[in-house]
Amino acid sequence: MSLLISRPLPKAVMAEAEARFAVTCRPVTTPMDHAECVAALQDHDLILPTLGDAFRAPAFAAVPSPRARLLANFGVGYNHIDVAAARAAGLEVTNTPGAVTDATADIALTLILMTARRAGEGERMLRAGQWTGWHPTQMLGLHVSGKTVCIVGMGRIGQAIARRCHHGFGCRIVYANRSPKAMDFPAEQMDLPAALAAADIVVLATPGGADTHHLMGAPEFAAMRPHAIFVNISRGDVVDEAALVAALEAGTIAGAGLDVYEFEPQVPAALMRMENVTLLPHLGTAALEVREAMGRMALANCIAFAEGKALPNRV
Repeated sequence: MSLLISRPLPKAVMAEAEARFAVTCRPVTTPMDHAECVAALQDHDLILPTLGDAFRAPAFAAVPSPRARLLANFGVGYNHIDVAAARAAGLEVTNTPGAVTDATADIALTLILMTARRAGEGERMLRAGQWTGWHPTQMLGLHVSGKTVCIVGMGRIGQAIARRCHHGFGCRIVYANRSPKAMDFPAEQMDLPAALAAADIVVLATPGGADTHHLMGAPEFAAMRPHAIFVNISRGDVVDEAALVAALEAGTIAGAGLDVYEFEPQVPAALMRMENVTLLPHLGTAALEVREAMGRMALANCIAFAEGKALPNRV
């Protein structure tokens, strides 16, 4: 079967794919645009897309009878795929949950600590030759241990973040989620405004998509405490980025740590100028063994489809 891989994957994964399928791999690292998605639906049996590849409703509308029968997404998030339109066109859609959980949770903790303890600001100061030595009131930040952490979206990744905060830092955990969760650590479910108001640190860990678009906007940032920091490792468009910038400029919140952006890879110049904001280039799953595990999970979905078996990770 013909398999299109939208961007090069780790070498071990590419070798495994080529041993099983007739593989075509785009040589570039940019997302597929509409025309490329239309061509892929026409020319290949299986497609392994990833973040930003434009498999929206117009792509499926342009190909009434697609050759493709599976979109095996590389990544747990699939808000770049119109799943309903794909299924209406006769395609199944899968993703790669589980493989990304710990790595993404680790990045959330990185952002919490860097933002709370002003690590990025301190490193920039030191590299610029502006550090004049230790003194008792230099670069005082937020002490993380024992603080209240609000998790917005208590799925696999949200729970992994909460577990690290509770067991590692003795934090109180509150969370906002559509349904209660049974967990192996104490956590209090609240509605979103109450959870935001209770927290010293707010971490956004929800899926992307229409249901969560701009979940965090001006009213939500206004509900947070002035000393609180906000961290986003979910999807960029879950946040109204203009409202976040306004909240930071007004001092409504104390800082932010971001790994994703509303119009990625564009990052607002206002955020780039702020010393109280930690900015990472979407590093959530950027570890070789994690990306290999994601690739193998996506391939497992392709192989199951090719062999007529149940899809391990149907969305």
